[in-house]
Amino acid sequence: MPKPIFPVVVLALTLAATVTALAKEPLTEGEQSAIMKDLDPYLINALYGTDAQGQTGRFGAEGAMADLLTEPAFVDLVQRHDLKLFSGPMLGDVQPTSAKFWVRTAGQASVQILVGEQASERVTTAPADDFTAVMTVAGLKPFTDYAYVVQVDGKPIRRDTFRFRTAPEKGQPVEFHVTFGSGSRYVPAHEYAWRNMSKTRPLAYLGLGDNVYIDVVNRRGAQRLFYYRRCLSPAYRDLISSVGMYAVWDDHDMAMNDSAGGAGLEAPWKIPNWTVFRQNWNNPHYGGGASVPGTWHSFSLGDVDFLMTDGRFYREKEDQTMLGPDQKKWLFEELAAAKGKFKVIASGTMWSDGADKGGKDSWAGPWARGERDEIFDWINEKKIDGVILISGDRHRSDIWKIDRPRGYPLYEFVSAKVTNEHTHETFPNAVWSYNEGNFWGQLSFDLRLDDPVMTFKCVDISGKVVKEFPLKLSHLSHK
Repeated sequence: MPKPIFPVVVLALTLAATVTALAKEPLTEGEQSAIMKDLDPYLINALYGTDAQGQTGRFGAEGAMADLLTEPAFVDLVQRHDLKLFSGPMLGDVQPTSAKFWVRTAGQASVQILVGEQASERVTTAPADDFTAVMTVAGLKPFTDYAYVVQVDGKPIRRDTFRFRTAPEKGQPVEFHVTFGSGSRYVPAHEYAWRNMSKTRPLAYLGLGDNVYIDVVNRRGAQRLFYYRRCLSPAYRDLISSVGMYAVWDDHDMAMNDSAGGAGLEAPWKIPNWTVFRQNWNNPHYGGGASVPGTWHSFSLGDVDFLMTDGRFYREKEDQTMLGPDQKKWLFEELAAAKGKFKVIASGTMWSDGADKGGKDSWAGPWARGERDEIFDWINEKKIDGVILISGDRHRSDIWKIDRPRGYPLYEFVSAKVTNEHTHETFPNAVWSYNEGNFWGQLSFDLRLDDPVMTFKCVDISGKVVKEFPLKLSHLSHK
């Protein structure tokens, strides 16, 4: 991997030294779920500990499901709430003729997914992957609704939310939407956002980082806690069982506030934290795999290509890079090869010059702007039409227009307050800026038209559309 070890080691020491000042302890006030009322205090005490910084969980730094299962009191809670299927199912990597399903079981179990006459492979969960498994069901039809069944140790589990729609094929004239957001700390009073989102029947949800707030870089047990409790949320469970989930991380779920991973993999926290992330999502792939790990990935839904970037794991200000050389090469190749009418490039942090706190933690920073402009120049050089930018991080919703002298304007859509309590101020220099309550972003694609349209919507926590902003494909063209 590029660059010397020294800056990364210094960063690792800095993270360890400052984690106690930055951790955000779990919020529990206002909890309504009977399951969470029982399990949440137990899980917090066991994995996070009694201090506010997550350093005193009784299983040490690497606490996991296997440790919890050694305690009879936890086993009793699992049995009381029938939680052998502890987390999931989570739908992901939705293709025209297949889909993947992620689950976590409370202890070793044989799991399988049944979709009509089609069945996944049967997998046995194990401690090495924190009792998670990913299974694929193939042989499906494009853009078709299906119900499914989860089998755990031969026992069928059926719920009304166990349904999904496959992706359309390239060239299929259809209409669909995806939702996106960040700023998703577990706030019991706001968890109903996920159920209202699921009611809109999106084809996918794009988690742009800060998907859970951890801010404990040195203890995987504390990190797992936040994933366990979010996946136990009934409203979130409704969403992930029926909507294709795709996620990258940002600072609060990778390490801590405004953190940068730096070059290389030598820092002792990097691979372990990435492993926890990978065990808790259902992405098509995770960066370049074990040799070049990360959270970046790409996928397509019909004539829309999505490129999910990871601006944290290899961020190195001395090298003036957000992405690192391997990811940047991947991004350029993916953009050049993209065949969709629309191409959505997602970033955890914002693209526009005026959108952040003076560029301190975004693509607008003087150290990152050159790499951002390389991406924009590549779009011009290769005459790549239909590019849309989305981002998160700042706790508001924005529309930004980036005028470019040699290409069509790039529009950026920001949405970053799905459940968070904290709010950031609006920006009058944006095309539109909004920060009232909680909300998510929606991209609606109408591919039935001669001139296809993408419409951005800001949808509040109740499901009400606050703002609509349509863009015709012809306005995103070099012609």
